Amino acid sequence: MPIKPEFIESLRALGSVADALIEGLQAEPEVSVRLNVAKGAVPAGAFESVPWCAEGYCLPAREAFTFDPALHQGLYYVQDASSMAITAVADTIVAACGAAPLRWLDACAAPGGKTTAIASRLPEGSVLVANEFDPKRAAVLAENVAKWGDPRVACTRGDAVRFSSMRGVFDVVSADVPCSGEGMVRKDADAAAQWSSALVADCARTQWRIVEALWQALRPGGWFVYSTCTFNRTEDEEIIARMVRELGAEGVPVAALERPEIIRGIATDTPCYRFLPGLVRGEGLFICLLRKPGDAEAASVRPARAQRKAPALPAWLDGDFVYNADDEGSVYALPRALASLIPDLRGTLVATAKGRDLIPAQPLALSTALRADAFPAADVDYATALAYLRREAIALSDAPRGIVLLRYAGRPLGFAKNLGNRANNLYPQPWRILSSHSPASTPRVVL
Repeated sequence: MPIKPEFIESLRALGSVADALIEGLQAEPEVSVRLNVAKGAVPAGAFESVPWCAEGYCLPAREAFTFDPALHQGLYYVQDASSMAITAVADTIVAACGAAPLRWLDACAAPGGKTTAIASRLPEGSVLVANEFDPKRAAVLAENVAKWGDPRVACTRGDAVRFSSMRGVFDVVSADVPCSGEGMVRKDADAAAQWSSALVADCARTQWRIVEALWQALRPGGWFVYSTCTFNRTEDEEIIARMVRELGAEGVPVAALERPEIIRGIATDTPCYRFLPGLVRGEGLFICLLRKPGDAEAASVRPARAQRKAPALPAWLDGDFVYNADDEGSVYALPRALASLIPDLRGTLVATAKGRDLIPAQPLALSTALRADAFPAADVDYATALAYLRREAIALSDAPRGIVLLRYAGRPLGFAKNLGNRANNLYPQPWRILSSHSPASTPRVVL
C-alpha cells in the first residue's frame, strides 16, 4: 500500500529529522523478539541485542514463528524493538520505588507485548491488571498473557474510562493509547490507508478522554506512562503539554533512553522520546514517563463481592492463590493480592469441571507457578509438537494413562489425556495452528 503524499508532507512538520524518517519508511520493517527469561529462554544465535532491553534481540530475517513450538510455549514474544522501551521505563520506576511491590494498571493493553514486558520487570509481590476495550483484541491479549505465564497478571475487558472510579488505587498506570498509527505504515497497510488529518484530531480527543480518566486511578506520587505509535505532535507532545498544564504532571527522564538514535520530544522541555524508523531498528513510537504530584500510599479497595466457590483443587500451583468458578464450570486462580483489587476479577484459567473430574487448562500448563511434580510428563518430538498445536490426534508411547503434561525441548507444551492407543488433545481450539504447512525443522530463535 503506497503512503499518501499528504501524510509524507505532514512529516515535514517534524523538522530536521523528517528526511531520515521519510527515507526510513521506504525500508523493510525490522524483526525482533523479546525472550522470557523467567522460563529460562536464551538466544539460539549471536543476534544483535536491543540497547534499551536486555532480553530483546534483532533477528537477521523473519522466521516462520507460527511453526516454532517455543513461541507457543511462551519462551519469547515477537515484538518491535521500539516497543521494548517500556522495559527501560519500568526499570526507572522500579529503581525509584526501591523495588517495592507495585500495583500496575496497563490500559489499552492488546495485543500484550508491553504487558508481558512490564510483567518481566515487576518486583516480587506486585500485581498487574491489563485492560482492553475491543473484544477480539481482548481475547488476543488474554492468550498472549497466558502463554507468557506470569500468574501476577490479570486481564480485563471494558472501557478504560471506568477505572476513574478507582481513585488512587494504582502506583503505576500505562496507556498505549489508540492513535492514528503513523508509526506502523510500513508494516500495516490499513494504517497507511486510513490516515487522514481528521483521524489525527479524532484520536487526540479519544486520547485525552482516556488520560483524564486514568489519571484519577493513579495515586499521588504515582507514575504515568503515555505512549503512541504515531509521529504527529497533536497526539504526542501536545497531549503531554496538556497533562502538565491541566493535571500538574511532571516529566521524568529515562536514562536508558538517552541515546543519540532516540530523538527527544520536539519543541518541549518535558523529557519524552521518539523512535523513528531510519534512526532506530524498529517502528515508530512515542513514549513519556510522568509523575503525579503529591505523595500517598495506594488507596485501599473495597472488598470484592463473593464469587462462586471453586471445587477443591490439587496442589497444582506454588503460591498464595484464591480460586473461583463461573457458571460454566471454569476454575480460575488469582493471587490473593489481586483478589480484592477489582470485583469479579477472574485470574488464570486453571481447569474446567466435567462432572466429578477437573480437566486442567492450557494456561495452567504454561504458568511459571505450575509445580514441577503436579502432573506426569511426556516428552514429544517436533512433528508431534506441531500436530498437538494443530489440535490433531496424537499418540504417546511409554506415558501413563490419564492427564499428561506434554513437554517439548524439556519445557511444558500443554495437556493431553492419554488413553493408551491414542491421546485426547486438550489444546484450546481458538489457539490452534491453522496452516497445514510442515517445515522440516523448527526455527532457531531460542534454546
